[in-house]
Amino acid sequence: MIPSIVGSGLTIAVLFLMGMKQGNSAISFQTQEQLPVHKAIYTVKENGEFVPLDFTGVSREVMNSVVHIRSVRTIQSTGNSYQGQSIPFGDMFGDDFFRFFRETPPQGQQRGQSDPRVQMGAGSGVIISDNGYIVTNNHVIERADEIEVTLHNNETYKAKVIGTDPSTDIALLQIREDDLQGLSFGNSDLAEVGEWVMAIGNPFNLNSTVTAGIISAKGRNINIIDDQSAIEAFIQTDAAINPGNSGGALVNLNGELIGINTAIASPTGAYAGYGFAIPANIVNKVVEDLMKYGMVQRAYLGIMIRDINSELMKEEKLKRSEGSYVDSLVAKSAAAEAGILSGDVITGLNDAPIQKSSDLLEQVGRHRPGDEVTITVDRHGKEMTFEVTLADQKGERKLASKEDMDILDVLGASFEELDKETAERLGIEGGVIVKDLGNGLLKNQTSISEGFIITGINHKQVKNQNDIRKMLNQEKGGVLIQGVYENYPGELYFAFGLPE
Repeated sequence: MIPSIVGSGLTIAVLFLMGMKQGNSAISFQTQEQLPVHKAIYTVKENGEFVPLDFTGVSREVMNSVVHIRSVRTIQSTGNSYQGQSIPFGDMFGDDFFRFFRETPPQGQQRGQSDPRVQMGAGSGVIISDNGYIVTNNHVIERADEIEVTLHNNETYKAKVIGTDPSTDIALLQIREDDLQGLSFGNSDLAEVGEWVMAIGNPFNLNSTVTAGIISAKGRNINIIDDQSAIEAFIQTDAAINPGNSGGALVNLNGELIGINTAIASPTGAYAGYGFAIPANIVNKVVEDLMKYGMVQRAYLGIMIRDINSELMKEEKLKRSEGSYVDSLVAKSAAAEAGILSGDVITGLNDAPIQKSSDLLEQVGRHRPGDEVTITVDRHGKEMTFEVTLADQKGERKLASKEDMDILDVLGASFEELDKETAERLGIEGGVIVKDLGNGLLKNQTSISEGFIITGINHKQVKNQNDIRKMLNQEKGGVLIQGVYENYPGELYFAFGLPE
C-alpha cells in the first residue's frame, strides 16, 4: 500500500517540474464543484419509480445511527507454552475477534493463578430506537466483561446486554441515552438481487466508513454459525465489508435497514468481494422477542431437511429441482402431526416460495411456537397443503416464559452424574459431567467444554442434577462454578451471571 502512494506522489511532482522547465505556464488544476451528471443517474424499480443513484444523502442520515463497539474480556493466564500467542479466528470467514491459541480444554481460573490478560474486540452496531437500543452481532460481544459504545459524534457509553441469540448471531444492547437517531427496518423480502445497497460500519477501527455495492444473492447458507439451531439465510453483497464491520448496517437507497453485516468469505481474512448480512426481517423478529419476552421464541417444524441436487433427484426419483426435501421427521413433531411425510418436498410456507432449505429455515425462524402456518408440499408430483401449528424444541405449542424454563435449559447443557469409581480415582466426593453443550449460559458466558465435571456451585458441593437445579434457583446475579476435567490437572473455576 505505501509504495503505491509514494509512487503516485512522485509522478505528480515530476509532471509539475516538467511544466516549469518548459517555460510554459504551470499545470492548472480546475475544481469541478458540480459534475454534469450529478443526480442525473437513476435506477428504476419494478413499479416504475425512479430512484436517484446518489449515496450522499443516505450516508449523512445513516452514519448517525451506526456505532462503534469495543468489548473487553479478561482471561486468566495458565502458564502453558501457548499463552500469549494469538491467531485470527476462522480461516474462511473474517471475524472481528482474535482468539488466543490455547490447549484444549479451555481454562478457567486456577488457584494460584495470576497475571490476567485482556482480550479486546471491536465491531459495529445499529441504533434502532431513540432510547438507546442497539443491534449488533452476538460474536462481537460474546463473553465480554465490559462493552463500550461510541456514537458517530464520539460520545462514549457503557452498554448493557439485553439479550442474545447465538442461533442467528444477533445481540441486543442498550445505552442510557435518549433522543438518539434510530434506523428504521426495511422489508428485506422486497430487496432484490442487483439492487444497490450501502454498508456502514467501522472496518479496522476506521470509524463511520461507508461502502456501496449491489445485492449479489439472497438466502445464502454458509455454515458459519456454530449452533445446533442455526438459522442462516444471508443477503450476499459485494459492498466492501471487513473485520470491524460486523454488526453494522446494510441499507438500501431509501436509508432503510435491510440487513446486519456479519461475515465475509475470504482466503486472507480481508475483503475479497463477498460479504454477508442477516436479513432485517429475521433481525426484527429476534429483537422483538428479546424486548417483549426476554428470550427468543423459536419455532420448529420438527424435520430434517436437505437441499435438492441432481444426485438426490436421481436417488429419490424426484421431479422437482427446487424446494426443501424432507429427509426425516421427529416423532410427534408439528410437521408429523400435520401429516407431512418423509420424502415430501416443501415448496411453500404461507405465501413465500421455498426454493432451498435456507428459505424454509428463514420463514420458520420468523414465527413463534403456537403460530399456524400453511405448508405446501410436492408428494410424488402431487401438490398438497397442510395446516401446521408450530412448536418449540420440546414440542410445546405455546409461548415460553422465563418462569416456566428449567434452569438446566438456561445453562444450555445436559448433565450426567459421575460414577463412584471415577470420583474415587480423581480424589473427589462426586460431581456432575457436562454433556451436549449447546446454546446457553455455559457456552455463551464461559469457556467450559463438554466433559467438565462440576463439583461445586458457590462453594457448595454438587453431586447430582437436582443439586444444580436447587442451588441455581436460589441464586441471583453472579455464580461461581468449580470443578475438574478428568485428564487435566488442577481445580478450575468459571463465573457467569444468571438472567434477571
